[in-house]
Amino acid sequence: MFENFLEIQNGNFTASEKNKVNNVNLIIKEQGEIISLLGPSGIGKTTILRTIAGLQKLSKGKIILKGKTISSEEIHVEPEKRNVALSFQDNSLFPNYKVIDNINFGKKRKNGNSASVEAKEIVKILHIEAILDKFPHQISAGEAQRVSLARSLVSKPDLLLLDEPFSNIDQSLKEEIQISVKKLLKRINLTTIIVTHDSYEAFSMADKCGIILNQELKQYDVPYNVHHEPNSLEVANFLNKGVFVNVKVIDSECAIHSLMHKELGEIKGKLLNKFPSGSNVKLLLQPEDLIHDDESKLKLEVVDRKFRGTNFIYTLATKSGEHLPVFVHSHHIHQHEKSEKFGLKSPIFIDHLVCFKS
Repeated sequence: MFENFLEIQNGNFTASEKNKVNNVNLIIKEQGEIISLLGPSGIGKTTILRTIAGLQKLSKGKIILKGKTISSEEIHVEPEKRNVALSFQDNSLFPNYKVIDNINFGKKRKNGNSASVEAKEIVKILHIEAILDKFPHQISAGEAQRVSLARSLVSKPDLLLLDEPFSNIDQSLKEEIQISVKKLLKRINLTTIIVTHDSYEAFSMADKCGIILNQELKQYDVPYNVHHEPNSLEVANFLNKGVFVNVKVIDSECAIHSLMHKELGEIKGKLLNKFPSGSNVKLLLQPEDLIHDDESKLKLEVVDRKFRGTNFIYTLATKSGEHLPVFVHSHHIHQHEKSEKFGLKSPIFIDHLVCFKS
């Protein structure tokens, strides 16, 4: 019996001098977990998938699947013997096979596991019933992506690798398919690694999320912690979920810590990174951290407003030139125009005070 379903130990993944990720340590403990690898395009995410699938050799380190080493500096198990399915972002279908034949090709794998799914079910989930008798050149890029995913699923792999699986799918259909695919993967207990550059996709699909930046795996944690508790300025800036403001730690000893901002006043919450009282630090303010209050005496000027369907994001300016984003529900009683004063609930309380050295 194996201790971890998949383990990467000090892995170096290299496609070129620019396209590489070094010293990766990553564990998928239980079968059926879904993890996402999130990072900008061209950073080496796909190289990791190709190496796990056996299409590229591991430069350094070790990959262990179900207790068996499949890649190391000395060992390279051939792709067809790994029982790993990789669904590419680009069209990887057989051009002379109809869609239905491409899908059924996955059934021909002899070493599939018990996590079976009927082709008819996956065809329905992915909304590709109408194209089964077409050839790959007769369908769209988004449809080809879904066909490739269907073929991978019916092959009954031990490990499913998905490279930007929903990138070419129309927005109106994408969320429905993501939800359905996740339910299916969980139901059949199929361990999956999803590569994406979309943080919403990474967070909604995965049990754990890895952030890859500058040729390194910077953070590997549950999506909630990655979003609310980024472990570095680098990760926080990549996620682009807020802004950093200069504050001073005035009390770091009590259960509820206190910071001071020159215009916002006292900000209370739990300080995640331990800084001594008197420290000057940068505090991450995310749009959901600040609460609108028309009656508040703490008012800042509106410099921008964006409509996002269910909410508005207002950008407020401090006198020192800091721009602060604030979520307001779109059904709020009235909208605020540029140059108007906008009230913020005070004193400010934020559950997670994410701070880094100035």
